[in-house]
Amino acid sequence: MTLEAPESTWLWLQGFTRWIGTWCFYVGYRLRMWHAERIPATGSVVVVANHSAVADGPLLYGLLGRRTTFLIKEEMFQGPLGWILPRIGQLPIRRGEADRAPLLTAVQLLRHGGVVVVFPEGTRGDGGVRDAHQGAAWLARTGGATMLPVAIRGTRRPTGSSRRFRPRVDVLVGEPFALPPGKGRAALITATNEMRHRLAALVSELDAIRGRSGLDVAQGGAR
Repeated sequence: MTLEAPESTWLWLQGFTRWIGTWCFYVGYRLRMWHAERIPATGSVVVVANHSAVADGPLLYGLLGRRTTFLIKEEMFQGPLGWILPRIGQLPIRRGEADRAPLLTAVQLLRHGGVVVVFPEGTRGDGGVRDAHQGAAWLARTGGATMLPVAIRGTRRPTGSSRRFRPRVDVLVGEPFALPPGKGRAALITATNEMRHRLAALVSELDAIRGRSGLDVAQGGAR
């Protein structure tokens, strides 16, 4: 049995917004996706991605090709977003606290073949993945899920630059991988480090691809 989304989700609205979002980004960006074939078509997956701009989440929401549940900071669930985010399958989480309810919901989704997306850095930065929290690795281990790293570059406007017209944005999907076996805190730290190293290496690979195209990679921007 596959459980595709939390109970609060309106599946028709989730599908519609994914479709709309995908086409909007192709219009707004010169979008290039590399190795989409690596995304598992079935089975439980924890997607981990670097994070440098607000657009990263909506971009992945449309591009991954499966129903996805994101763990999103609780502060985003205000105003109109507070109405729509739960109805398109997203979960609020309090940063810096042991917020069990959304984590347990995410685990149940994974145990039933769902897809959960996490930005393991915990906040937006330059996307270089210098640090990672343990939540993503914990979810994958507890939910019995495969991990899928995804690198994003080009969504962040370089410091001091003016508004950009259809900037080049690249999304590189890495190889799915299983976390190293083990139990306890030490094993979780090892698994988190493995995940961070793989994601950081994927970001570096994407930077090299963009560098060969003459794009500015210092802050994930695009000329």
